[in-house]
Amino acid sequence: MQAVILAAGLGTRLRPYTEDFPKPLLRVAGRELLYRHLRLLKEAGVSEFIIVINPRHERHFREFLARHPEFPCTLVLNAEPERGNGYSFYLAREKVKGPFVLTMGDHVYEPAFVKEAVSCQGLVVDPEGLFIDPEEATKALCEGGRIKALSKGLKRYTGFDTGFFVLTPEVFTAAEALVQEKDEVSLSEIMARAQIPCSLLAGFFWMDVDTPEDLRRATYLLVKRSVKGAGDGLVSRWLNRRVSTWVSVRLVDRLTPNQATILTTLLGLLAALLVFASPAWAAVLYQVSSMLDGIDGEIARASLRTSPFGGWLDSVLDRIVDFSFLLALGLTFPPQGTLEFSVYLLAVFGSVMVSYTSERYRGAFGRALHAEIPLLRRIPGKRDERVFLTMVMVLLGWVKGLYFLLAALTNLRVLLTLILVWRAKGR
Repeated sequence: MQAVILAAGLGTRLRPYTEDFPKPLLRVAGRELLYRHLRLLKEAGVSEFIIVINPRHERHFREFLARHPEFPCTLVLNAEPERGNGYSFYLAREKVKGPFVLTMGDHVYEPAFVKEAVSCQGLVVDPEGLFIDPEEATKALCEGGRIKALSKGLKRYTGFDTGFFVLTPEVFTAAEALVQEKDEVSLSEIMARAQIPCSLLAGFFWMDVDTPEDLRRATYLLVKRSVKGAGDGLVSRWLNRRVSTWVSVRLVDRLTPNQATILTTLLGLLAALLVFASPAWAAVLYQVSSMLDGIDGEIARASLRTSPFGGWLDSVLDRIVDFSFLLALGLTFPPQGTLEFSVYLLAVFGSVMVSYTSERYRGAFGRALHAEIPLLRRIPGKRDERVFLTMVMVLLGWVKGLYFLLAALTNLRVLLTLILVWRAKGR
């Protein structure tokens, strides 16, 4: 399948960012708008891209494409962008060979939207528009499964124009007729005249980016939508994620996911060293590192940089941090006698095994443990809860009591995990 991406606009409402720079190459959540289209569409099955651009921006587009040879693209120059986005669309007609996707270069979509939208027909219409300003959005009126009207000023409408189309070359017949009739042609006019099909798709994030505020809002929403909280404990849901997403929004254009992993790991190791000087401040810093532990994953998902290596590195370094902190506590507050020493070892063992059982489940079955066995979400002992509990107990001076509590919580959770997984997969 091919895709046509309209990217010839001047983006006047985004100046000074677009003074001599194309809007589709502006970054949102760490990635260019155009890269997002190319990456998500390729993952959805598109194998060839036709990008209609303004000649004044040709150098920028060619430099971008030279950095991304994985996307087979053809550039079509529109020397008259003032003739409207309908005219830009018309210029792509000779490059299109069969059914194709059409998107706008200044729109941003979450991956789940694109995955669903490519299987639709005609214009993808969102009846809810959860993430857009209804007053600014183009409305679509559908009757009998086809577009009857597209305009911002519609009083009666079915939903909102998402700027995502799945079309056949026959639509260029209407485009050619309008180009011959008028100097300026909008895409809305072409689609209304062609009465293309419309498909309803609601609940996903998408928006067009017209202003600097839109750039900031799109970044914020992409980061928020990147949170995969299936394995989050109570502390993450109510505290850690609120902090980490706030930080991720501000760092997504500055740090790579692996750099974020290293940063939080260094904070955790610093907390372990600080135990020997000030256990209370060390416990607080340990909790801070836990609150920031989610930024690497949030940045990775929001900026389309997820990788098996990144997930593996984060998991391994988290275990190193946890072991180092418990080791430092054990050296600073050494257990007395066989019972205390045994309990301390059980606390360390259980803390490692909680994470190990979860990661081994993913390795063995290819799915997240908490997604497949939701009951485990309600059983305490996950890492965010253990770190928060550690901070509280250390601040209260109950370090020996912490050993007993961690030993009980973690090993009970491991035992219940074994039982639940046995029931689900052992037969």
